[in-house]
Amino acid sequence: MNRLKDSVTVITGAGKGLGKSIAQLFGSEGAKVIVADINKAAAEKVAESIVSEDGFALPLRADITIAKDTERLIDASVEHFGRVDVLVNNAGIASSGTVLDTEETDWDLVMDVNVKGAYLCSRAVIPHMKRQGGGSIVCIASASGVIGQKNQVAYNVSKHGVIGLVRCMALDHAVAGIRVNAVCPGAFNSPMLDTLSKERLLALKSMHPLGRLAEPLEIAQTVLHIASDESSFTTGSVILVDGGLTTM
Repeated sequence: MNRLKDSVTVITGAGKGLGKSIAQLFGSEGAKVIVADINKAAAEKVAESIVSEDGFALPLRADITIAKDTERLIDASVEHFGRVDVLVNNAGIASSGTVLDTEETDWDLVMDVNVKGAYLCSRAVIPHMKRQGGGSIVCIASASGVIGQKNQVAYNVSKHGVIGLVRCMALDHAVAGIRVNAVCPGAFNSPMLDTLSKERLLALKSMHPLGRLAEPLEIAQTVLHIASDESSFTTGSVILVDGGLTTM
């Protein structure tokens, strides 16, 4: 407990799914959590759940694909809590299709949310982290970012892009005491899977040697470890939490 005591963490896409689990776990570990989401009502509900457990949380609406929104998000966090110690770039969307049947608008949306969003939020927070003497940025990539997969070209490419972004930022800002790492989950139970058929879910489970999907908390626990000082000598790393998916 209290592994993040008195630290300030901004988590994007924190209104549901993995982001919600990360926000609640961080809150239980003593962090002051900025619950950022494009859906303000969802962010408020998660923030309320953290406060109800005697934690500290601030819900903020932000569209991470818009530079001014990401700047307002970070500036508001600093104004409210005085600093930002951790940024978790969690917000993301999924897609399916090959290059032949992925529409240009869908491609652009996936790249904007998954890659540009992480770039903009990081760009907004790094100057503050430099001034305060360091910080930790964790980007939620995917097992899809280290392997090729059929019929999800835009999503797969976007997660490869996130990993590239992480490695470059880790090199560029290590001298400022800023650590940057990627956590790469396999499939986990989330609202993204709600539209899948029972057969597709069974097939998805069978792709993982552990024979099941992860629970969001299992991924969040790794994010906590990487974000905290427990990983003080870890930067530029790509941490797989994939149930063995990439070993096959």
